[in-house]
Amino acid sequence: MLGAEAATQGSGCGKTVTLTGGTDGIRTRSSRGIVVAAGLLLAGCQGAAGGTTGHPGSAPAVGSTGTAAPARAAAGSCHVLDGRADVHCTPGATNPDVTQATIGKTICVPGWTTTVRPPVAYTNLLKTSQMIDYGETGPPSGFEEDHLINLGIGGAPQDPHNLFPQPRTGPRPASMKDQEETQLQRDVCSGHTTLAAAQAQILADWTHT
Repeated sequence: MLGAEAATQGSGCGKTVTLTGGTDGIRTRSSRGIVVAAGLLLAGCQGAAGGTTGHPGSAPAVGSTGTAAPARAAAGSCHVLDGRADVHCTPGATNPDVTQATIGKTICVPGWTTTVRPPVAYTNLLKTSQMIDYGETGPPSGFEEDHLINLGIGGAPQDPHNLFPQPRTGPRPASMKDQEETQLQRDVCSGHTTLAAAQAQILADWTHT
């Protein structure tokens, strides 16, 4: 993983992002930097925030508010295994606005997730970038830029640590995870399980070490 910093300046709807910092593992291709910077600038304009959650066997993810460059993985160092995210690259992150005490005002309100879902322009840019991290060479249309902890159980909307390019086909495609996400949200809102338990379940089912 590389060490990177981002300097920010107020500008327009959000902030101007300038990538600077360490050389440890940094890829020097200018096009990659443009993709990441552009995506982060879009996130700054949206203003959505994300927190973090820990995961067994990994360091807690660093939260991203859309104005700082997250740590990047070396190209091809991450791997999707049977549709599951690499926990070392995608450990998951949570939305601090969603807690057990606030589910009645957030995730359990019909349509609430649409108010925090990031714009397609952002997720498409991030998918292209993360496909390089994950060593995926297929067409982008074959992948869904998926929230590891889904928005319906309090996943962080824009934190790159909570998003990964999940294959749409294979033994465990994105559609299979979608079904589990829907059921977990129902279970939380009906009181059959807690928010924390649902988040732990999705991490256990859809990451590998």
